[in-house]
Amino acid sequence: MPRANRHYIPGCVWHITHRCHKQEFLLKFEKDRKRWRHWLYKAKKRYGLCVLDYIITSNHVHLLVMDTGEHVIPKSLQLIAGRTAQEYNIRKKRKGAFWEDRYHATAVQTDKHLAKCLVYIDLNMVRAGVVQHPSEYTISGYNEIQTPPKRYSIVNQKALNDLFAVKEDHIFRQLHREWVEQELLNDVSSRQSFWSEAVAVGNENYIQNIQRELVGRIPGRSIISESESSILKEPTTPYSTLFDTQKCILRPQNTYFLSINH
Repeated sequence: MPRANRHYIPGCVWHITHRCHKQEFLLKFEKDRKRWRHWLYKAKKRYGLCVLDYIITSNHVHLLVMDTGEHVIPKSLQLIAGRTAQEYNIRKKRKGAFWEDRYHATAVQTDKHLAKCLVYIDLNMVRAGVVQHPSEYTISGYNEIQTPPKRYSIVNQKALNDLFAVKEDHIFRQLHREWVEQELLNDVSSRQSFWSEAVAVGNENYIQNIQRELVGRIPGRSIISESESSILKEPTTPYSTLFDTQKCILRPQNTYFLSINH
């Protein structure tokens, strides 16, 4: 299993993927998925995490967030992952790792690529054959965007409106529905792995800017073209077999903060 890579660039939008240990179905019960969402809400309240979309599956989660300050994202993920795992292990009288070593983060350009990433997240359980339409999967950002809850909302609707230059919530909801319905007309069974494995996804200029900022940090990165997008990828490295506190990759100290004009 390759090790997930993370490089943070302040102010960017990030698609985060976090998988259960050995891809076990540790989130298969709704009450466990609700606890993950509960701690996502707590991260929003405690650290100001700006959530744009999310979905919780049986063995992994997808989270789309916008960076709003130093350490906001790593602290939030540390809270969510840590508390979810702790509660599960106590309830099940279980020992051992709940999550893979680290979560993966992909920078997404805030243009048409962001819309495509939203739809990719929303259709996750459709691709898996669990539901035929994202509205049928209740614990997801899609349903929260389309039917906003009166209390305990997680998705930052204003941030979405601003990113897509719309003034009213209902206008964005209409756009969102149209993107999803249009994609459902196509073959959605194939998984576009670059959304969960690349360093960044966007147009050529965006990718080249990020590539320049990363020069010298990790060798062997490559730019490829796929599905009308440019993708920055880097070679995978094996997991370490040591997981002591000094090697904990969820710590904010192990996050790269880069400066880029985008």
